[in-house]
Amino acid sequence: MDSSTNDVIRDCPPFFKVYKDGRVERYFVTQPVPAGLDRTAGVQTKDVVISPAVKARIFMPQSTTPGQKLPLLVHYHGGGFSIGSAFDTVTYKVVAPLVKQANIVVVSIDYRLAPEHPLPIAHDDSWVGLQWVASHANGQGPEPWLNDNADPSRIFLAGESAGANIAHFVAVLAGATKLVGLKIRGMLLVHPYFGTREPNDNELDKYVCPTSTEFDNDPIVNPAADPKLKEMACERVIVLVAEEDGFRNRGEAYYETLTKSGWRGKVKFFETKGEGHCFHVVIDNHNTEVLKNKMVDFINKDI
Repeated sequence: MDSSTNDVIRDCPPFFKVYKDGRVERYFVTQPVPAGLDRTAGVQTKDVVISPAVKARIFMPQSTTPGQKLPLLVHYHGGGFSIGSAFDTVTYKVVAPLVKQANIVVVSIDYRLAPEHPLPIAHDDSWVGLQWVASHANGQGPEPWLNDNADPSRIFLAGESAGANIAHFVAVLAGATKLVGLKIRGMLLVHPYFGTREPNDNELDKYVCPTSTEFDNDPIVNPAADPKLKEMACERVIVLVAEEDGFRNRGEAYYETLTKSGWRGKVKFFETKGEGHCFHVVIDNHNTEVLKNKMVDFINKDI
């Protein structure tokens, strides 16, 4: 047996390490939450298969009114494009309170992860997910929960960290391709990850997306480089950042870029003081509640 197969050829903490024999070991493995009725949280969930590669979890309020269509939020989880799932405890902690408090339906898309599936596979999977949602616009899609309960004229996109990056990507693509069937009312970008020029971050970006161009020219990590940005299919955006987050300035740069891009929607910026990147997925405190309420207010009210 060749002991060198245990040699680490790429170490990308806090996400993963890759061994010489091709094995990938993740630093953090999320735990799944079974689908079903959760009376404590006041939500019910159901898992669906969109394609051989793409799956999703649907979240709905525990109690719904027959014939009433609710706003639908399409969610993309974070995790550096390489950890996390639509079915895990982190996504449940983020999504379930929104479903109950905002009284909405959520579809969380489970995309394939890097490095086994290099970018832009996660973005492509996520686009497949949004197209699948759009297939329910006439009330005759493959999933009865969406046909019966989701309002295609009140669509929101959301994601945290890498998921915010993906939400932005599909919003632009929806506009550029003139996606039919959905009216995207708003987008919530929570602590968005858009890459940096820092060597460590740049090396990770290049590894998970080997086809990427340099930062200045790659619209996946640098929206300012995207000539289609002004076509983004979204009426309103809220960019939520955290003061102590190393990516905080990239979130602010996105806000400023969108303001100057020629996009005709409205954009709002909100900063949580004294907190770090995605603090709301690991702790429950006053700021977590404020952040959740800010998201609920954005969904339920105009800017």
